[in-house]
Amino acid sequence: MNIGKYKLQIITSGMFALDGGAMFGIIPKNLWERSNPPDEQNRITLATRHLVLTSGSRKILIDTGMGAKWDEKSKDIYKISQPPNAVLGALTEAGINPDEITDVILTHLHFDHTGGSTISEGGKLIPAFRNAKYYVQKKNFDWGVNPSDRDRGSYIKENFEPLASEGVLEFIEENDSQFDDEISFHLVNGHTFAQQLVKISDGTETIFYCGDLFPTSSHIPLPYIMGYDLQPLVTLAEKKVVLKEAVEKNWWLFFEHDPATALAKVELTPKGYKAGEKRAGF
Repeated sequence: MNIGKYKLQIITSGMFALDGGAMFGIIPKNLWERSNPPDEQNRITLATRHLVLTSGSRKILIDTGMGAKWDEKSKDIYKISQPPNAVLGALTEAGINPDEITDVILTHLHFDHTGGSTISEGGKLIPAFRNAKYYVQKKNFDWGVNPSDRDRGSYIKENFEPLASEGVLEFIEENDSQFDDEISFHLVNGHTFAQQLVKISDGTETIFYCGDLFPTSSHIPLPYIMGYDLQPLVTLAEKKVVLKEAVEKNWWLFFEHDPATALAKVELTPKGYKAGEKRAGF
């Protein structure tokens, strides 16, 4: 698929699992399990899915997944299944040389979005993409460095502090929403503070990279909000804004964590918003 000057590719760097009740908040299990069947530990399967955008001068990766720095106990807790070297291996399998990545856009710094940003080499943590600049909201970085007791476990500093110390982390300010002609940022604060969602658009075709505002296509209905969100009522208001525009302008929503659906259109029905046409890929 092409949007403006960019050719778009989808890669999946792995699968993991989180508690279904936490993923769907107040929604009863007998509703969410219809589309997301849990395992014996009540965990649902989730993907780490990414977009790669290639132009004549740039090769951009959005988010870096779980990474490969997990011990065996953590792998079991999160049911991590991914190729060797995680996102680096997934890129290579897709015919993309990781050394050709020029830019890495991080929606936010939770471990399942930035785990692959650093690797261990010679006993030192270094940027995984040696020729890339990384981009994150300054406010999200500041929060990640000093998170609350509630979300401390989501921010693993070894995934992002080495980027800052190596001088490859570029901070985006809240009022700086345009990355280039086709790429812009949409700031949301319900899930965590200053999550930057990515809109890729040439005025004719639009893909909205949902991050954790809509982690899966099952999260399109308004009440389906994660228990992980710091400000669920803020998430609710943010969902209304995006869904209204997605319907009016016929956007494709891109789901980072849906195990089966990569893209979907949105429909407004008498019962509310729901996923319309779905695609596993382009």
